[in-house]
Amino acid sequence: MKFNYKLTLFTALLVVVTVLSKLFFSTKLEFSGFSPVIAIALFAGMMVKDKSLSFLMPLLSLFISDVIIEVLFRFNLFPYAGLYGYQILNYSLLLLTTLLGWALKGQKLGSLFMGILVAPTLFFVLSNFTVWMTASFYTKDFSGLVSCFVAGLPFYTHSLASTFVFLPVFLYTYNYIVRKEGKLLLA
Repeated sequence: MKFNYKLTLFTALLVVVTVLSKLFFSTKLEFSGFSPVIAIALFAGMMVKDKSLSFLMPLLSLFISDVIIEVLFRFNLFPYAGLYGYQILNYSLLLLTTLLGWALKGQKLGSLFMGILVAPTLFFVLSNFTVWMTASFYTKDFSGLVSCFVAGLPFYTHSLASTFVFLPVFLYTYNYIVRKEGKLLLA
């Protein structure tokens, strides 16, 4: 694989955006779930031609931001840890989101809006179902499942909003940096 300076620069920009988003939004309950990671995974699947790189881009963004948050936490500069027990679930769901991006790849604007709706919804349903199955504070019946989904709704609405904001920005920025076209191109 040939080194691509522009794509490397863009990936570094995604890492910076992810770290800054976690620093500014994740500590405020009213913004919980407002994060670029779903948009990054969807973007990578839709736009990056090299499949291994398309999976690496969102994982790298999330992992580096998690490590930075963990270091800040250990120095008592951040209220929660960046590395946690169920982290593998979030990473797996990001890979699934990248696959969704591959399925939606194309030049139609409808693909963009489909991804914006489906990716956060899929993440919400799968992550909350897993929390319900594994957490001891929800009853293992329909009522407990509903309670878990209701508790996750603020995260869902914020992840939906952030994907709606970040995905078009990433597409435009990518096209500007890598392709030298200031347009919202999808392929």
